[in-house]
Amino acid sequence: MGKVAKLLIIAGSDSGGGAGIQADLKTASALGVYGATALTAVTAQNTIGVQAVHMLEPQMVADQVRSVLDDIAIDAVKLGMLGTGPIMQAVAGALDGFTGPVVLDPVMVAKSGDALLADEAVATLRELLLPRATLLTPNLPEAARLLDTAPAETTDAALEQGQDLRALGAGAVLMKGGHGRGETCRDLLVERGGVTCYEAPRRDTANTHGTGCSLSSAIAAGLARGMALEPAVRRAHGWLQAAIAGADGLDVGRGHGPVHHFHETWA
Repeated sequence: MGKVAKLLIIAGSDSGGGAGIQADLKTASALGVYGATALTAVTAQNTIGVQAVHMLEPQMVADQVRSVLDDIAIDAVKLGMLGTGPIMQAVAGALDGFTGPVVLDPVMVAKSGDALLADEAVATLRELLLPRATLLTPNLPEAARLLDTAPAETTDAALEQGQDLRALGAGAVLMKGGHGRGETCRDLLVERGGVTCYEAPRRDTANTHGTGCSLSSAIAAGLARGMALEPAVRRAHGWLQAAIAGADGLDVGRGHGPVHHFHETWA
């Protein structure tokens, strides 16, 4: 057995297990990557909604990040729910000196519609962490909020917003099309050298809780294993589509259920 890739996940907890750090760890494990964590928030959450959110002290978040980095040879970092400006500042400081790839999933709203990012923190995310990202993975509403504009309604508009976000400093941007319309879902990887489109049928299922967390962690897992960005995105996209296809078989909760992270290994 060769070296096991190691991923540091900095995000919030989902007590229902479908999104957040729980989904991130399931994704890393499913893809053969060791996951270490730094918790930013504890949520009381299920498939129906978010009932309570408790943010950790920024210093505690930073202490977790430094503790991991001081001991474990981390190959990549995934940033998820950060919640507040002070936590973002603490995370940025704790990551100072880390030279590996960073995947930033700008978690702002839960699948239920509950807000997970304070309004005043959007500017901090845009100015402090976005330029640090090897890859930014916004859905259409998140991209619009980062750019202070309306959500893209066409592929051309999504592409333009992806280019605008790259201009703000992100190394590359994956514009996720899950909130779009039509029978085909299109994700656009906007890089300096061009654009790659990933297409999949838009499935009729309510069980898509944690898709954004899982996709970004799957990409980060690929980068941790030494894959180049485009192959890592392609592999993650295909894996997630299969996880969505198998989601209904889990029968978890009465609302937006999780995807099937272990569709490749569970009988």
